[in-house]
This record gives sequence, C-alpha cells and structure tokens, in this order.
Amino acid sequence: MKTYIITLITMFALFGCGNNTGNKDSKEIAEDANEERFDDADAEDDVEFAMDAADGGLLEVQLAELAMSNAGSIEVKDFAQVILKDHATANEELNTIAASKNIVLPTSLSDENRKDFNDLSQKTGLDFDKAYCEYMVKDHKDDIDEFKEEAEKGEDPDIRSWAAGKIATLEHHLALAESMKEKIK
Repeated sequence: MKTYIITLITMFALFGCGNNTGNKDSKEIAEDANEERFDDADAEDDVEFAMDAADGGLLEVQLAELAMSNAGSIEVKDFAQVILKDHATANEELNTIAASKNIVLPTSLSDENRKDFNDLSQKTGLDFDKAYCEYMVKDHKDDIDEFKEEAEKGEDPDIRSWAAGKIATLEHHLALAESMKEKIK
C-alpha cells in the first residue's frame, strides 16, 4: 500500500499543475523520470523494456476495446475479449512490479501508439477486421522477440521472470491472430 501511495504521489508530481512538460507524451515523461532514478546501463535496459511493455499493453487493451465496437466479425470480437482480459491482467502485474521498484511507467499511449490507434479507429467492419488482424500478427511477433530477449538477458529478476511468464500467452495470441487473419482474407 505504501508503494502505491508513493507511486500516486510521484504521478501527481509529474503530471500536476505547473508541470512544464510541453508536448511530451506519457512515455517520454516516464523516460525522463526514470533517467533521473536509474543510471546503471543494465537497469536502464530493464526499465526501458518495462516502459515499452507498458506502452504496448495500453495499446493492446485500447485496440481490443475498439474492436468491440468496430469489428464486423464475431471471431474478431471474441479474440479482442481474450486480448482485453490477458493484457489488462499483464498490465496490472507490470504496474505492481514497477511500483515496487520505483519505475515510472507511461499512463497513456505514446505518440507512436496513439497514431496506430487513430489509424485503426478510422476503420469499421471488414476493413477494420483485416487491419486489426494484420496489426495483431505483426505486433505479437515483435512482442515475442522483445519478451524472449528480456527473459534471456534481463538483469532484474522480477522483470525477467514476468517477461518469461508472458511468452506462452503472447505465442497463443499470435496463433489466434494468424488463424483469424487467414479466415478473414
């Protein structure tokens, strides 16, 4: 509970009134806060992975929610339910680990992920289904590579273990997305 309160205080300090962050996105703000806290190169790699995973997890959840309204296929909506459940859980776990290590994570989509979200939000029905499936296949392939690298080379045992524990789920998501993509063609 104490860690949660410290995290909230940190977030208020970062995002509070008078914050002169200009037009920086949430991920950049988190990066700046973490650079002040972690100067060890090994720790920086783990922190960078955690920030990327958090940003990606936020996008997965928001895209799954978007799929609930924009998808034309029941199969895509069912897939989105799985993504929503699994990534919301993973996001909560990562937030808990980060808070225990005083790592600041992004609280909203980075500019890059916001652009991807906005692009997909312009589509509906079959157009959305095709674009969403394609995005999910590519994104999960990239995620699997990043999570495997963290699981093998990460220095922080908690972050490394969390990453290793998510690989099977990401591979399952990839298999579902590839299957969906083939059916929607």
